[in-house]
Amino acid sequence: QAPVPGRAARRSAPARRLRDELRGLLAAGWTEELERDVPRGWQRHGDLVLLSEDSLRGEPWQRLGSALWETVASALGARRVARRGRVMPDGMRTPRVTLLLGQHGWVEHVDNGIRYTFDVTKCMFSPGNITEKLRVASLPCSGEVVVDLYAGIGYFTLPFLVHAGAAFVHACEWNSHAVEALHRSLVLNGVRDRCHIHAGDSRQVSIATCPWPPPRCHPSPPLCSQLQLRDVADRVNLGLIPSSEEGWPVACRVLRKDTGGVLHIHHNVEAPPAVLPAERGSPEAQHPTEHGGEDTPGARLRPEWQRWAAATAARIQGLLTELHGRPWHTSVLHIEAVK
Repeated sequence: QAPVPGRAARRSAPARRLRDELRGLLAAGWTEELERDVPRGWQRHGDLVLLSEDSLRGEPWQRLGSALWETVASALGARRVARRGRVMPDGMRTPRVTLLLGQHGWVEHVDNGIRYTFDVTKCMFSPGNITEKLRVASLPCSGEVVVDLYAGIGYFTLPFLVHAGAAFVHACEWNSHAVEALHRSLVLNGVRDRCHIHAGDSRQVSIATCPWPPPRCHPSPPLCSQLQLRDVADRVNLGLIPSSEEGWPVACRVLRKDTGGVLHIHHNVEAPPAVLPAERGSPEAQHPTEHGGEDTPGARLRPEWQRWAAATAARIQGLLTELHGRPWHTSVLHIEAVK
């Protein structure tokens, strides 16, 4: 019985096929420099492959025109080809992606049984946060109302709804392209009726009181679009890097003032080069009459992570106390190194 090839071997087979077909396309014009220009890795989203920004850039490739991209697609078993560039510093992490073969950039990506759809030329898909998406999907959120302050295309909104069993999610997002993608993905996964998308700056959702208290938080879209949220969330997700600090006051205002809840706070922590740069803490906010057990982070966690988490919990406690005019208790439930 022949051994089952490993992931590296399965990956190298299409890479070799791509190199061989491109070499045949150029024939006598093939050089070692051009071979170094052939991609050895790529992202695949359905029938679209997304190449790295530095691949197939040499002038000889450009002379081939559409034949080049048709060959790439054929070799990699795709129908569309795109090439990514650097993410634009526009506050929305808009990707610079060029569609090289195909009529549109809409793709579908399945991750942990969840169907995400988005336009690769307008929205980026980050595979690096998969560990946190899986952790969120495993949380027991039945009956909870969640506010996702930086929803994007639904990285965490969808796991909360599809797997964690949240009763309702308020998803805030200011990128219109991501809003469209999230709407489509909610429909694809059959959870559109348990989510309202607040299109706009999440810092503007925390002044008025939501008239649909948990667990019956199921507003009609026309009314909800005119309202701002306060005192509604059992759990708030702040999935923004390098820092979600601007959203902390908003998170405190939308958190339920009678029982408190959990904040999932994302932040890049400065650390030595050998340390993973990003981690995630979840300060739990509680009214002092509702004291729960604390799961103290283990000694294996790096000191700089623990210092950041402790300082963040203290800051959240101060914000809550100032907001409500009475003392609050906060504790760090979990710290997760994401990437």
